[in-house]
Amino acid sequence: MNKAISFLKQSVAELKKSTWLTRKEVVQSTILVAIVVAILAAYVSIIDFGLTKVLGLIVGGR
Repeated sequence: MNKAISFLKQSVAELKKSTWLTRKEVVQSTILVAIVVAILAAYVSIIDFGLTKVLGLIVGGR
């Protein structure tokens, strides 16, 4: 039990040393991640659509 309490105390001490992002930085990072994900999703969708059409022509489908 002593080790668990010591671990928790050390963990809290380390968290207090950490530098946390500001709200503005978190919002900016979140927006940037959303934009990058949207761009990558569009890219993968376009590639998938194109490959589906090409494979359809090769196999003789629609």
